[in-house]
Amino acid sequence: MIKNSSFKVKCLSFEIIQELPHSWAKKDFEKLLGLMQYSGSLETSRKGLKKTILASLNKYDSEEAAKIILKYVFADRLTKGQILSISNEMLEEKCWEEHPDLSIHKELFKVNQILYQAFSGQFPYPDAVQIKVSIKSNEGKGISIFDYYPKATLIRLLVAAMPDDNLIFRLFEEQIVGTVFKDAKDIIWQLRTEKTSANEVIFDIVSSSYWFQDLEFVDAFEAETHADEIGA
Repeated sequence: MIKNSSFKVKCLSFEIIQELPHSWAKKDFEKLLGLMQYSGSLETSRKGLKKTILASLNKYDSEEAAKIILKYVFADRLTKGQILSISNEMLEEKCWEEHPDLSIHKELFKVNQILYQAFSGQFPYPDAVQIKVSIKSNEGKGISIFDYYPKATLIRLLVAAMPDDNLIFRLFEEQIVGTVFKDAKDIIWQLRTEKTSANEVIFDIVSSSYWFQDLEFVDAFEAETHADEIGA
């Protein structure tokens, strides 16, 4: 039997972002320049390396540049045929929203954000969201419900503040009302616990605006949620 717990939720901030925090490290840029057989002098800073990457990508046509980045990011996870198909599609489509495999959405956004910058907007505008929420228990039972697989428990709570026809509920209703929400891990791309106490937790959430744009003007609400079944 599912046992729900009640919480007060306050949306502390909602921001549209064009880059995923910490998504490209200095070593990534160095490896990419190696793949492109860059022979010039290398910058020592991440910022300098990024400028070199953007300039180097611009020497290719946009689809070829997309193939280079996709091949680096996905390595053995995608076939040559899949990379070719996505490199063509991503010129017109927001693949991080539309690709049927949710497990690669975050990486597809990461690829698009670099290509968008390198090619002055030839690729779709990258719109992700960063949301900060404070959650307090209404029942004095604390917030241990978020200890196991917090993404599932958190999404169930946030969906309650969105319209009844919101996208997450329409696509994942069975998982939301049930006890196994396997797709939650791919809906929330980054989740950071900023502060905790016995009765409060503050989450910093990064995801696609595709999923959470309905929260933009939400201030505070009360709702119930439940955790996934441990080991399910």
